[in-house]
Amino acid sequence: MHLLYNISIRLYLLAIRVAALFSPKAGQWLKGRKNLFEQLWQSIAPDDEIIWFHVASLGEFEQGRPLMEEVRKSFPGHKILLTFFSPSGYEVKKNFSGADYIFYLPIDTPSNAKKFISIIQPKMAIFVKYEFWYNYINELYKNKIPLLMISVIFRPSQHFFSFWGGWFRKQLHKVTWFYVQNNQSVNLLKRIKIFHADKSGDTRFDRVKALAEEQHELPAIQRFKGDSLLMVAGSTWPPDEAILSHVLDKSKTSFKLIIAPHVVSKAHINEIKQKFDRYHPVLFTDFEKTYTEEATVLIINTTGILSKIYRYAHLSYVGGGFGVGIHNLLEPATYGQPVLFGPHFNKFQEAHDLINIQSGFAISNETEALQKIDQLLANDGLRAESGRRAKKYVLDNAGATAIVLNKIKEFIVESSTAHKL
Repeated sequence: MHLLYNISIRLYLLAIRVAALFSPKAGQWLKGRKNLFEQLWQSIAPDDEIIWFHVASLGEFEQGRPLMEEVRKSFPGHKILLTFFSPSGYEVKKNFSGADYIFYLPIDTPSNAKKFISIIQPKMAIFVKYEFWYNYINELYKNKIPLLMISVIFRPSQHFFSFWGGWFRKQLHKVTWFYVQNNQSVNLLKRIKIFHADKSGDTRFDRVKALAEEQHELPAIQRFKGDSLLMVAGSTWPPDEAILSHVLDKSKTSFKLIIAPHVVSKAHINEIKQKFDRYHPVLFTDFEKTYTEEATVLIINTTGILSKIYRYAHLSYVGGGFGVGIHNLLEPATYGQPVLFGPHFNKFQEAHDLINIQSGFAISNETEALQKIDQLLANDGLRAESGRRAKKYVLDNAGATAIVLNKIKEFIVESSTAHKL
């Protein structure tokens, strides 16, 4: 199975090389890894004491961020190395001040894993959520380097729990400790004789809780909102935008709409402008020059501010639920507002939880979206109570960072003590 895994990794790399001929994102993926080991050699000093965080992309970065920040405070003598798998995370956060070194992760071949670990020589590694890179896991295990996997969710349908998943189960045993999001994950691991796991919850709750406590003023957003009801639609894709267009056309309640698309390419922004042309859309970067009172739609054509924009909304919509899966539901929830999303939410614990407390609402089509949005916008009391439950949900589930940090302190203290002896 190890041979088949390594073959699949090389086939994946070949597919990326082919895709790069047509896809700018695939091109970035390759370009970012060019001469990567030389960059590592030049950047990392032999005496650096590295704590290595690895995330897939932007969403996982936000999960790992509160822990990174606490690790930085607790271990000021150590350096934080942050690696990304995807360009959509790396390109946005490559200048993040909370890490000392930020790189792409070399693709998971045995030789790359061995070379990478030999260069960085981490005191500990922390992988976020679904980053099961088995050659890296094996290399950490062979070198007796502690590996924590945090904010993980396991499901019965995953290959670890299938009759043919023996090799994959064996690799999980090489992880030092799992911190998972729910009891089901703990129980699934117990079924395959893995007992080094605890339920900690999701570290994203700590991040979004901190967001709500920060003070951020966005004058353009405040001016656009005025005295109107405002819905913020974040991380949207074309299917989401089609539904929002229908809702604006048919809604019985007057409201303004902010759209922050997941892809902010010029072509996609132009598509959105055309789709909402009758509502006099204005671009965020052109707001001061082009805004007029008749504008009903504001398009966020930049990145990095969506989490701050949600605080101005009465109601939010989070995109991705008509594709591979919804984006961050906790960011609007932390500000105390109900949130809508598409039907592909099964893998997301927070979606199930928000639905159960009647603060999250899954919609499958234009009709359902229109009905629920009209209901929430027209009823201040219903909207406020739904939002109150959402905020309480975030507050009640914060605290995962402290749990994981205590485990990190066990290993780092032991490592430092052993080094001194």
